[in-house]
This record gives sequence, structure tokens and C-alpha cells, in this order.
Amino acid sequence: MDNLDALLLGVIEGLTEFLPVSSTGHLLVAQRMLGIPAGDAANAFAICIQAGAVAAVLALYSARVRQMARGLCGQDAEGLRVARDLALALVPAAVIGMAFDEDLERLLFGPWPVVAAWIAGGLGILLWERWPARRRGGTLSVEHLGPWRALAVGLAQCLAMWPGTSRSLVTILAAALVGLALPAAIEFSFLLGVLTLGAATAYKAIQHGELMLQSFGAAPLLIGFAAAALSAVLAVRWMVGWLARHGLLVFAWWRLLAGAAVAAALAAGAL
Repeated sequence: MDNLDALLLGVIEGLTEFLPVSSTGHLLVAQRMLGIPAGDAANAFAICIQAGAVAAVLALYSARVRQMARGLCGQDAEGLRVARDLALALVPAAVIGMAFDEDLERLLFGPWPVVAAWIAGGLGILLWERWPARRRGGTLSVEHLGPWRALAVGLAQCLAMWPGTSRSLVTILAAALVGLALPAAIEFSFLLGVLTLGAATAYKAIQHGELMLQSFGAAPLLIGFAAAALSAVLAVRWMVGWLARHGLLVFAWWRLLAGAAVAAALAAGAL
């Protein structure tokens, strides 16, 4: 992997991490197209540069982060509730991820599973968009999600361990289904992503960080991190406005077209 490859992968990560299209799926396909060998080092790189997207969300939602910090210090009751609900929502993915990490990578980290998840998610969005608008979410704010709803969103997040599914997609839809208003569902999904991606990055860095650095060096990692952070800022700002006005339909077609294109390339032996 050279620095240009790292820059491209960082941009892809940042642009797709919080869009409902699956950053992991895009990165796996991009690595294959760039000729980067599959393996622990490549998987670790794809996950570790997520830290750039985490940094972007921390900056964009800094007011909420400060509120939760005050809550943990006993100075803000609403901030404490949000922090509690995020922690509860993290638990299912943390438990399942640590228990089955190697099995999930062995079985699902490949282009054909990504294609299947892209297409399934695209069809799921089409079904969602056909529901009456009044049934696609509630009126609750992030501060009033509650423990049981938070756990439900956390369980839904486990579906995103299948690359191509999209953590953002399943958590936004789950949060809306349990009663959050769409803007609140988006915010909760992004904040949960900070915890989930941060934990995954730390876990992979400890597990395969040395191998990753030996394989690619420090410079590509830093370039990927910076590119992911900058592009994630742009993607998150755009997505929040887009979803409020237009909904998820464009992402359904994106997923279906991407799935069809990669499936055709695989069938032709081009990937």
C-alpha cells in the first residue's frame, strides 16, 4: 500500500462511514481493486482508519459530548441519561464482536458477502420508504430514549457485523422504529458509532496493530486517518440535511447499483 492508496481508502472510509451504504463493504472492494492482499493487516487498516471518522463526529457533536461529560460528573441529568443509553446500546455488539470476531472475518469479509448485504439493505430501504411516513418514527428526543429502547438499537447494530449491511442504516432505522424522531435517530446512531468504532479500532490496534505497521508503515495510517476525518465531516453535514428533506431512497439505489456492479465484476473475473 502506498500513500495514494491510503489517501483513497481514507476518503472512502470518511464518506461512507456514516452514510447507510457500509464503509466496510466499500473498503473491502476498494482494497481488492487496488490489489492490496486480503488478510489481518488489510482488515486492521480498514478498521483503524475509522478513528478519523470518530474524531469528525466528536467535533461535530461536541456540545452533546460535553453534556454527557457533565452528566458523568453528576452535573447534568439529561447528559447522564444519554451516556447511559449509549453504553447500554454498545453492549450487544461488544459481547458478540469479541466472542465471534475471527469467525465473522473468516466467513463474511469477502466481496460476495458484501454484495449480498448491499442488495439486501437496498431492498430493505425500498420497503421502508413504502411505509406511510407517520409510521417511520416517533417523536422522542435522544434524552428520552430509555434503557430498553437503547438495548433494542444495540441488538440491531449487531446486524452490521456483516460487511455491507451498514451500521448507520440499521441503527437509524431501529432508533426510529422504537420511537425516536428521525433527527434524534440520526444523532443517536452517530454517537453510538463513536463508541462502537472507537472500541473496534482499539481492539484491532491491540490485536493486529504491529502487523499492520510492519506491512504498511505509519505514514499510510496517518494519511488514511486524516483523509477519513476530513471527508467524514463533509459526509455527516450533507447527510443530516439530505435525510431531513429527501429520505433514504437514494441510498437504496446506490446499494443496489453497487451490488450489481461488483457482482458483474466478480462474475467476469475482474475482481
